[in-house]
Amino acid sequence: MKSMLTWTLVAATFVAGWFAYGWRGLALAASIVAFWLLLQFSRSLRALRKAGNAPVGSVASAVMLHSRLREGMTLVQVLALTGSLGERVEPPIDGAEESWRWRDAGDVSVTVHLSGGRTRSWTLQRPQ
Repeated sequence: MKSMLTWTLVAATFVAGWFAYGWRGLALAASIVAFWLLLQFSRSLRALRKAGNAPVGSVASAVMLHSRLREGMTLVQVLALTGSLGERVEPPIDGAEESWRWRDAGDVSVTVHLSGGRTRSWTLQRPQ
């Protein structure tokens, strides 16, 4: 749904540019869309650079991560929350397309289940 809205806004930008300024408006619309894409790319790279510098699968507090997760978050948004890349869980749990796990120093872990590139569910596991 969100991607449909995005593409609708892109098309509306081009239509508005054409009706307002003709070919110059199309050039302005293309510049706006290109700038927006560069901002999204920069945001993704910043999150990946930050996550790449931390130990894989570690998080400061798994309980805090668990409380901040929301359904529909992208993996880049989860990486920004955790500050590190997760451990891939094979095979994926709970019917998800992919699952990733993060642990804290107390061995409490959070497993995030993704479907279609978005968070579907997550589980918190505490040690016995």
